[in-house]
Amino acid sequence: MQKFKVTFLPDNLSVAVEKDKTILAAAISAGVYINSNCAGDGICGRCKVIVNQGQVHSQPNGIITAQEKKNNVYLACLTTIHSDLEVLIPDSSRINFDKLTPEELEERLSGLYSKAEDIQSVKAKFQDKVFKHSPFATKLYLELPQPTLNDSISDLERLYRALRSFGEFPVVATGLFNIRQLGELLRDYAWKVTVTLGRRNDAVEIVLIEPNDTTARNFGLCFDIGTTTISGQLINLNSKKILGTKATYNQQAAFGSDVITRIVYAAKTDGLEKLHNAVSDTMNQIIKDLVSEHKVSLFDVNCIVCSGNTTMIHLFLSMDPAHIRREPYVPTANFLPVLRAAEAGININPRGLLSCVPGVSSYVGGDTTAGVLSSGIYQKEEPCILIDIGTNGEIVLGNRDFLVACAASAGPAFEGSGVTSGMRASSGAIQKVSINKNDFSVKYSTIQNKLPRGICGSGYIDLLSEMLESGIIDKGGKIKAAGKRIRSTDNGVEFVVCFKEEIQAQADIVINEADIENLKRSKGAIYSATAILVKHLALEFSAISKIFIAGGFGTYLDIEKAINIGLLPDLERSKFVFIGNSSLAGSREILLSSQAMAMADALASKITYFELSVDPGYMEEYSQALFFPHTDLTKFPTVKF
Repeated sequence: MQKFKVTFLPDNLSVAVEKDKTILAAAISAGVYINSNCAGDGICGRCKVIVNQGQVHSQPNGIITAQEKKNNVYLACLTTIHSDLEVLIPDSSRINFDKLTPEELEERLSGLYSKAEDIQSVKAKFQDKVFKHSPFATKLYLELPQPTLNDSISDLERLYRALRSFGEFPVVATGLFNIRQLGELLRDYAWKVTVTLGRRNDAVEIVLIEPNDTTARNFGLCFDIGTTTISGQLINLNSKKILGTKATYNQQAAFGSDVITRIVYAAKTDGLEKLHNAVSDTMNQIIKDLVSEHKVSLFDVNCIVCSGNTTMIHLFLSMDPAHIRREPYVPTANFLPVLRAAEAGININPRGLLSCVPGVSSYVGGDTTAGVLSSGIYQKEEPCILIDIGTNGEIVLGNRDFLVACAASAGPAFEGSGVTSGMRASSGAIQKVSINKNDFSVKYSTIQNKLPRGICGSGYIDLLSEMLESGIIDKGGKIKAAGKRIRSTDNGVEFVVCFKEEIQAQADIVINEADIENLKRSKGAIYSATAILVKHLALEFSAISKIFIAGGFGTYLDIEKAINIGLLPDLERSKFVFIGNSSLAGSREILLSSQAMAMADALASKITYFELSVDPGYMEEYSQALFFPHTDLTKFPTVKF
């Protein structure tokens, strides 16, 4: 088949692709990532590119304006290649997968306060007990007695006997690789060896046998595989010390911004493989960077624990996720056996083990289980709520007697997707906003104090609250005021947050009525899901002891303004607690303790999944939440607009 050369600017990267391939497909092949929130369906309009040279064919759509057509602007997902091309990707269409800076990491991965705290002190403050240190992989140094005529058991039995002198082990097993080298290894090194033991389901496996004493070199990894961000930590399994943390954006974003679009993409030819590789390649790069910076050999990294929502784990392990979105919404697996990391394409010790935190259902995954574990709500006497505000917002209500979870289809608006000037919470994102009530002038702060590039989720919450308080929008989200910052567009009236001349940008940073509608639906989904869950268990919000807010989102969240717009219930502010990346924290606890691993299994079995769509009152509750803050203002007595 005829192939053409496509060159992407300003990267100056080229790739040869077959005729009739889309520009989006060519960009992915070249390692250039273009915004495509809809996974190439041509409906989000985020993948606009400029064709400087060459012939293309584009399907008609209503997203490209007449003026853009004159300027050779096309949607990359709907435009096929018919000659050699030169394509310019503007900043507004790019996905930057840069690693997060150390400052961003500290903000995103911090504990219960704005600054990171040691895991032990955090758990001592908010949890009744700290799990016993018994890591996923353990090293033991053995000096075996040499065989004699009076002690002539086999080499393998001799090894097992020595192990059991340390205590009672479940069934001990090992692989043929270790058995084949055992006889020579023991005799060459005077019967002095180190065995690496890994917990593999209900048994203990001898993962590796090494000569002499290597017990000081025992490391593991924990990962949170998020829809937006992948975070990893390198841990010294002996000391429990966190040696390093890395995070970067999930490159699957090139195939869709949410789990549903990625499930749809997985059904395409090679789609599942591409989605798997996007995750495994990202994780391997994080691992490579961590071990290099901390001078650790990959051979000494013996295990890894991963948490993530159900779809992310399916894609990571190359399991077909199709039935997650088809009624009755059944995943391939919630509880997975311990695997070899190599089976998932992860580069650690070739015989190293991989465990995935168990999930609850198709839309309440292992990240929620890990969050329940690390927050400690399963130990509380009074009912507590855990809220992870994200594309698929998970909510858990419970205490030591019960745990019930649901998933709110909030959409990606609060993660900066599907809104005109939205972006993730990274450098240059507007995170704080205030508006002068008299002239509607805007003051703002950005992450890392950089020039503004867009607005992240916490910035949108501030902005909506300020627009309400200033009278710019009414409780239905319509822009009613007039002024130099307010103008009419095809997407309804818009409010200009930053003029492009002020920020040296190509376009103004704005919010329009279509954006407000998206944000209103997102906040309504979170609040109504929480309210229905409380009502379903015959409780009142006043009975809730604590509301734990998980994820990097909470780092910048202003509780007062979140209540003002009706995202969170109107409760005493002291009841709200930020707990950072609870998914990663839970994975780390499981990595470091077999007790935590067993508890995670027990919690995933204990949590009851509540399907919101079957509750007869849910749609009414959701409809009432589609106002700022709510149609029933008695539920928000402290909000005064």
